[in-house]
Amino acid sequence: MQQSVLAEFGRAALQTRDIHIVLQRATALCAKGLDAPFATALEFVADGTRLLLRAGHGWQGSIKQLSFVMDSGSPAGRAFQTGQAIMTNRGPSDGRFETPGLLVDRGIERSISVRIERGGQGGGYFGVLQVDGPDACRFDEADAAFLTEFADIVGIAIERLRDESRLREALDHQAMLTREMGHRVKNSLASVVAMLRMQAFGTDSVAAKLALSEAGSRVAAIAQVHDHLSRASQIGSIDVDVFLIDFCKRLQRVAGAHVLRYNADPIRLSADQAVPLGLLLNELVSNAVKHAYPGRDGPIDISARDIDGCLQLSVSDQGVGLPDGFDIDQPRASLGFRMVKGMVQQLHGRLTVSANQPTGTRVLFELPTLPRNEAVVPAALVTAERPALEKAR
Repeated sequence: MQQSVLAEFGRAALQTRDIHIVLQRATALCAKGLDAPFATALEFVADGTRLLLRAGHGWQGSIKQLSFVMDSGSPAGRAFQTGQAIMTNRGPSDGRFETPGLLVDRGIERSISVRIERGGQGGGYFGVLQVDGPDACRFDEADAAFLTEFADIVGIAIERLRDESRLREALDHQAMLTREMGHRVKNSLASVVAMLRMQAFGTDSVAAKLALSEAGSRVAAIAQVHDHLSRASQIGSIDVDVFLIDFCKRLQRVAGAHVLRYNADPIRLSADQAVPLGLLLNELVSNAVKHAYPGRDGPIDISARDIDGCLQLSVSDQGVGLPDGFDIDQPRASLGFRMVKGMVQQLHGRLTVSANQPTGTRVLFELPTLPRNEAVVPAALVTAERPALEKAR
């Protein structure tokens, strides 16, 4: 039965992160393994003079916050100081020890105490595991061996929980620093955007105003990605659906009367993917705003779908489309176009351009979001089914 009790405790200790639950379960099971009605778990406290009662089994009433002077005059104190299993089968009549009042009041006749070797603060001993009984049955060396083995498992369990707690604290601290870094990057980039806008306002050149405005929009896209990285539900990634809503709200402010309609599935992307994807989306939507509806306004639809582990980002309009003979694979001087191709290559994705129905343009970017054993980069990263991307800027 004792081996099954040890196994049961091992399983129970793995199912909680609460040291008190571990100790409470330990006292119940070690009492069961030794066929005794009482058990206690005592922790050595930092002042070096006391053992604090942390958990107990079988005791009537509240025993929390009870403590015992740690000296060799008590079985628990002797066990902690010497590291030996201390047994007494004669209760108060055993002249070696001064029996604590808690045990005298319960008529305790036999007691066995062992040190919990691991799990203490600073890597020291945790305390003592003690089992007691009021009857005349005797504890023997086999019982001492069982309780010693049990206390070893308790110590390992406590040490694991404290290591996990320290690790969680370290990870929480790292997460806080990561979020703070993302927040500061966002603020720094926001300052850059403000300076670009001031520069654009101060120039009389239409071409310079346009170039500075486009540069500001691109920097703002990067800043927005970092803002979401600092607030994401998981460090080092963004939630595409949440990001797309905020992203399109920002672009709507510069889209004039064009209406941006957007929807997205819950998809998570890494930070390495998020920044180039934000820039790519910024270019595609900005291109549609500028060129899809010359002389009039119209809707622009943006969607992000998770299709069999693949992100499908679509930007479509119902505008004029592109002139016949447009070839997306031909080199172009436009910075925006070069950026689109660069982001597609960086992400190892595929960009497909086609005519929208009934009119207009649809740009579809596909990006595998699930891990792959080998990253397969298509030979033609950017293809065109029909002329449809951007009016020669």
